[in-house]
This record gives sequence, C-alpha cells and structure tokens, in this order.
Amino acid sequence: MHDVGRPSPGPLREVAALFLKLGFVAFGGPAAHIALMRDEVVKRRRWVTEQQFLDLLGASNLIPGPTSTELAIYLGYARAGWRGLVLAGTLFILPAALISLAIAWAYVRYGSTPEATWLLYGIKPVIIAVVVQAIWALVKTAVKGYLHAAVGALVLVLYAVGINEIVLLLGGGVLVMAARQGPGLRRPPRALALVPMVGAPALPGVAGGAVDPVSLFLVFLKIGAVLYGSGYVLLAFLRNDFVVRLGWLTDQQLIDAVAVGQLTPGPVFTTATFIGYVVAGASGAALATIAIFFPSFVFVAAVYPIVPRLRGSVWMSAFLDGVNVAAIGLMLAVTWQLGRSAVVDWPSAGLALVAAVLLLRWRINSVWLIAGGAAVGAVVRWLGR
Repeated sequence: MHDVGRPSPGPLREVAALFLKLGFVAFGGPAAHIALMRDEVVKRRRWVTEQQFLDLLGASNLIPGPTSTELAIYLGYARAGWRGLVLAGTLFILPAALISLAIAWAYVRYGSTPEATWLLYGIKPVIIAVVVQAIWALVKTAVKGYLHAAVGALVLVLYAVGINEIVLLLGGGVLVMAARQGPGLRRPPRALALVPMVGAPALPGVAGGAVDPVSLFLVFLKIGAVLYGSGYVLLAFLRNDFVVRLGWLTDQQLIDAVAVGQLTPGPVFTTATFIGYVVAGASGAALATIAIFFPSFVFVAAVYPIVPRLRGSVWMSAFLDGVNVAAIGLMLAVTWQLGRSAVVDWPSAGLALVAAVLLLRWRINSVWLIAGGAAVGAVVRWLGR
C-alpha cells in the first residue's frame, strides 16, 4: 500500500476550486459524489493513485458520518495538509447548506399555502421510493449471508418496539464482530477505541416542545458523531429525536426535509440546515449545520495517519459489516413509518410505485423524479379546483 500517512502540501487554490465546484454539481447521492471525486483526483488531476483513493474511501466507511463528505475531507488533507482538510470539507458542504437555507426560508414563509401543499403531496411519495431504492442497493451489498440478514431483521423488530437507534447500530456491529471473530475476543483490537461508544441513548429534552439552541446543537452533534451507513440512516435518528422525543417536527415536515436534501447537490446531511431553520431560524440552521459536520473533521484528522492499519483489520471489517446491516434494519423501519404519512390515497400510492419502478429498473436521476412528483401534485391541485 502507498504511504498516505503524511499529507503532501499542495496548492490550496486547487483544493478550494475543485471542492467548491463539486459542492454545486454533485447531485445523485454518495455513490455519485464518490464517482465524481475519483474522476477528478485520480484520472484528471492525479492527486492520488487509484490504490490511495480506495484506501481513503475505505477509511471513510470505517468512521461515523457522511462517507462522501469525509472522503472530500481526506482528499483535501492528502493534497494540502490541514488547511486543505478544512477547505475541502467546508466548500463541499457550503453550497448545499446555502441552498437548503434558502429553501427553508421559502418553506417557512409559503409552505402552508395550498400550492405548496400540493407540490409536497407529489414529492413525498417519490422520496419514499428514493429511500426504498437506496435500501435495495444497500441490501445487495451489505447482506452477505444468513448472519447479516438475521441481524438486520432483529434490529428492525427491536427499533419497532422502542430500542434506541445508537444502541442498535453499535450492537449490530458488535454482534457480527463477535460471531465472526469469536475465538479472538480475548484480544480485541485497539482500533475499536475509535468507535464512539455513546452511553446515553438520548440527550435531555425540553419540556413543552420549546426549542432550546443548546439541545439543538447537542442532538445534531450526537448524530454526526455516531451515525454510520448511508445518509438515509439519518432518517431514523431525526425521527426519534425531533419527532418522537422532542416533538419539534411532524412526520410530514421530516419528509419535506429529506426532499430538500434530495433536491440539493452535495451531502444529504444538509437536511440538518433545513431542520435547524424550520425549528429555530437562521441561528438554528447555523448551529445544526456546524454540529452535524464537525465530528467528521475531527474523525478524519484522527484516523488519517492510521489508514493503512485500519484497512487490514478483520475486526473493524466485521464490525462495519454489522453496523451496515443494522443501518438497513433501521432504514426499513423508518421508511414504513414515514410511508404512512406520504402515501395517503390511491394517486400518491401510484406515484410512489411508478417512481420506485423507474428508479429500480432504469435508474432515473432522483432529482428529475422529485421534479416530476411536484408537477403531478400541481396537476392534481389544478384538476381538483
């Protein structure tokens, strides 16, 4: 393996220009983001080799947080050191955060109008289909046998009866690790110290549903520090904290927030920007955005020097496999819950089904489907006048 332990200095202007551009054009979710980054930094600019790129991608999967954002942070670090780390991550996030902020402002001001309501009527079923398609793609990769399938099913059931999602994610990882590496349990790897073992399953809430800025910041900081898997796993955390525990959002508002994350380029985690504005205005948007992404910068800085050792750890590989199938179980449970809010009649059910078929069969870009869903909602509104 090539040496990636020492970041080679590089021009900050190159890092800034590339990741700001990617922040504006990287539609399509983490897989698309990763493909775009590979094309830019391996094939076109030759900042890293193919092997180094794969090693950094593997390291991004081994730590909590949004994988494609963390890969951007790693690549900035590899090219231009600490300043490159900060610039790459910040400029990749910034466009989506600003767009989400603008949409949140319009949503708060106009979201309750009949026109906006009917647009969202068409968008919400499409979002459910997008999540189903993501789950299906992840199942084919993550479920590698009966053990993984059983862990995913167990997590789904336990979440449905109220077990905390952090416990389930970490528990799934430990269960698969124990099953696959049982004979070596007397000598657990030091790399496991990197796993954030958050003991308190929920942060203290605020009585009466009042929005407290400190609680808002801490909830998003917790999510950014413990969330493994696809950005869609974010749904489980958001629903448990903001809908069920704190009562700051409704299921409908949560689906709207996810829709915004799909419409914007860059990381899906900028859903936090939208939610922060909806519940606490511009200051809430800033707090939420900083809190959910801050752990990624810290984890990348900490893990970068030991990427070569993490890549070859059978313990961490087994743990990550367990976390991934646990994340799928969570996603299935939350998708079912949110689907009952999005699919409210036969037209919305048909829209969800058509969107799912188009995604699974022809892999239509989700942005076009969301736009189409909005158009269908507008047409239904016009026909119903």
